[in-house]
Amino acid sequence: MTGLRPSTTGIYALRPGVREVAPLKNHITLPQYFGSQGYFTFTCGKVYHDGSIAPADRPREFGVWGAAPGMPMPPRKFVHTPVDIRAMDWGIFPERDEDQADWKIADAAIAQLKALPRDKPFFVACGFRLPHVPCFASRKWFDLYPPETLILPDVRENDREGVPPFAWYLNWKLPEPRLSWLKKAGQWRPLVRAYLASTSFMDSQVGRLLDALEATGRADQTVIVLWSDNGWHLGEKAITGKNSLWERSTHIPLIFAGPGVTAGAKCAKPAELLDLYPTLVDLCGLPARPGLEGHSLAPQLKNVNAPRLWPAISTHNQNNHAVRSEDWRYIRYADGSEELYDHRHDPHEWTNLAADTRYADVIAEHARWLPKVNAPPVPGSADRLLVEKDGEWYWEGKRIVPSELED
Repeated sequence: MTGLRPSTTGIYALRPGVREVAPLKNHITLPQYFGSQGYFTFTCGKVYHDGSIAPADRPREFGVWGAAPGMPMPPRKFVHTPVDIRAMDWGIFPERDEDQADWKIADAAIAQLKALPRDKPFFVACGFRLPHVPCFASRKWFDLYPPETLILPDVRENDREGVPPFAWYLNWKLPEPRLSWLKKAGQWRPLVRAYLASTSFMDSQVGRLLDALEATGRADQTVIVLWSDNGWHLGEKAITGKNSLWERSTHIPLIFAGPGVTAGAKCAKPAELLDLYPTLVDLCGLPARPGLEGHSLAPQLKNVNAPRLWPAISTHNQNNHAVRSEDWRYIRYADGSEELYDHRHDPHEWTNLAADTRYADVIAEHARWLPKVNAPPVPGSADRLLVEKDGEWYWEGKRIVPSELED
């Protein structure tokens, strides 16, 4: 939304929100820029993280804010996890799709599409919540994935062999359960099934939204982008959730359609969500916005073989980065430890090649893309924050004890 890296802004945690950080108070975000260019702007659902934009600041971001209901909750939890919070749950719920948050979010976007101003171009951002814990869906979506034929993720024993201990620091003491607990509790298969069911339900809401766009008669003039904010481990590397710099956390769907996009093509070049801001500006023929750290994907959307100079960079807290090129993933942690994976032969990232001197040139080539600026966390940073103090590391304010590393 800002077009800037977390290593530039210093926003690494869930708090504070963008407008609570002094240097970003008047920064022009993606929807703001489109609004300044004469676009009608609308949002609904979870586009910004819940509560990250104060009500007084909302009119600056989008012209109209629609519904953003939270996830429905059953009277009692289905699954009691080690960190037993309400959101960490999965199962068949609710009975009707219409009671789901994503159905109501789609309703809000559909209603707005029916009432678009005819004299303006439009920018509509619809943030679906699923797939996300709690992984709930009605029975018909679970029926798509019978337990007896369910395919579990390809996970091997000792999945973390060769991985630096510091990798644990990025997902330390989280509410998302470890694979070891899922296996002991008999919940690995139910969680995978619930994740797939909730994804399929969410897909159906995307379909409703696209049908509504077609009904406006303006679909052929509209750039459509479908993407996810992160991936999700379902046992890979012994964890569930998204707090890692591995492929499973950082590889997401990114689909474009509309003017300037070659239909049915698939590009293997690495891309970043940071690229969305300059790409949409480019595709919509607006004046280039200076100061953005992403790069337009328009050349690749027209020709999938167009050269792309930049890898994709992911950051998790200060000074922890992954650099993903077409064939390789290189990770460097804040303590200097490293990982290197050859995706041509090791798509599961099972073999860390960083200590092999034969790959020194590959590491050097990728390391040159690491962000040169690594801003400290902004004042007030909290929730999933990793910081170093006096030579020790703290996760969410609690000191990490290496001897307590979990499996």
